[in-house]
Amino acid sequence: MLLRRLRAAPTPLLGAADAAFSAVLAVTGTRRVVPPPARDRTLALTVTDRVMVARDENVVALTLTAAGGSPLPSWHPGAHLDIHLPSGRVRQYSLCGDPAWRSQYRIAVRRIPDGGGGSMEVHDRLPVGSVITTSGPRNAFPLSVPGYGSPTRRLRFIAGGIGITPILPMLAMAERLGVDWSMVYVGRSAQSIPFIDEVRRFDHRIEIRTDDVHGVPDAGDLLGECPDGTTVYACGPTAMLTLVRQRLVGRDNVELHFERFAAAPVSDGEPFSVTVSSTGATVSVAADETLLAALQRSDVRAPYSCQQGFCGTCRTRVIDGVVQHRDTLLTTPERAAGMMLTCVSRAPAGERLTLDL
Repeated sequence: MLLRRLRAAPTPLLGAADAAFSAVLAVTGTRRVVPPPARDRTLALTVTDRVMVARDENVVALTLTAAGGSPLPSWHPGAHLDIHLPSGRVRQYSLCGDPAWRSQYRIAVRRIPDGGGGSMEVHDRLPVGSVITTSGPRNAFPLSVPGYGSPTRRLRFIAGGIGITPILPMLAMAERLGVDWSMVYVGRSAQSIPFIDEVRRFDHRIEIRTDDVHGVPDAGDLLGECPDGTTVYACGPTAMLTLVRQRLVGRDNVELHFERFAAAPVSDGEPFSVTVSSTGATVSVAADETLLAALQRSDVRAPYSCQQGFCGTCRTRVIDGVVQHRDTLLTTPERAAGMMLTCVSRAPAGERLTLDL
């Protein structure tokens, strides 16, 4: 099995022109190159529509447009937006509309009462007319299409509940390109899974399984036949992804791409502690919890978004102590300067970190 856990790299400058130097100045007989000022890529978006897309009303879809209806930056299936909410919270939501819609974006958010407040803010305090900001689409879960750069021959999509959001645009693209594909969509009940009517238009290729009718699916139900030469795209709960990954162990001719909407469990950690330099407060981190979770448990305010080590929102400076880096985002100079990601990185057993919070 070729297992790909896709993470976002630091966003590159969009175009060679941005990387070029803008001026050459004469200084004491020499010529000095001056880089252009950083471009502000902040994009203001207005909520122009809200629709409940799960019948039990726990998932709301928002339509977002730019001022004056101007065209928005393009994107490809699997992309997401880093949304800056009015409260200051930053959350990531998959784009689930059509990439051909250049005048609007669509995201969908499931209400999570104990999820840190982001989803509750979207549901309860983001009416039509509200303004949020973003730096534009990023893609940590891109679609590789058979016959268009991918050596595989067919696609198998697996979505669980709100995990349909990054996959929904992939279905339309696969259908439009005439790719051999199939999908299983699982959830607790037909009332709990979003966009069920949109998904049903592909009914000749899609199986909808709900726990209340079919029982909890096993790996065979999720993967189907899955012959050699299949690329699997899966998004949903951790338990579902674990079933898929375990079943594909040893399948060298099957490619797996997956995206989590929750942090992976800590399985190989050791207990350590941190001190917050500004207050002197000390927080103990258990072997099976993240540093970020320990800070939240102790009411220490710390920024975060993805909780999986690829967005960089929780980047924090370490004043003292040894860090076990478990991300692929920070550069070597950033690590040398003492930066760490509190959502995934930690410290050796018994170590104490001092954090600049």
